[in-house]
Amino acid sequence: MSGDCISRAELPRLSEQLRAEGKRIVFTNGCFDLLHVGHLRYLRQARELGDVLVVGLNTDASVRRLKGPERPLTPEDERAELLAALRCVDYVTLFDEPVPSAVIELLRPHVHVKGGDYTPDRLPEASLVRSLGGEVVILPLTPGRSTTGIVEKLRKGQE
Repeated sequence: MSGDCISRAELPRLSEQLRAEGKRIVFTNGCFDLLHVGHLRYLRQARELGDVLVVGLNTDASVRRLKGPERPLTPEDERAELLAALRCVDYVTLFDEPVPSAVIELLRPHVHVKGGDYTPDRLPEASLVRSLGGEVVILPLTPGRSTTGIVEKLRKGQE
């Protein structure tokens, strides 16, 4: 079974429904531009931490602000469709802000997951997650697997 793309407005209702069913909600977020095996392994590990995985996906505008004018390589609607098609992802929602605090406030996840390029003390939303009763989990990255690395390999191949 694959997931659904849902709007921010639907998050409070979804959270209430899942909590009423006794489900443990896991949330993660990112750009997921050029989906690769590192992303897949990360998302699978995140899903194992609970019953439902919700992915906050950076909009195209926010990816440009974070990664530069040449990114994203894949438009947000296609990135959302790809993520939602993964068996380990239950829901995908878009966000435009630099930090997904508004999404976290609406969803109130039990677990907020980030990759090993972060530490809890360098994660701006960590205190919010904890204030809502959730925990922050940092998962290791898959060495040598990143969109930036793929882009660099492609650029070198074109030279």
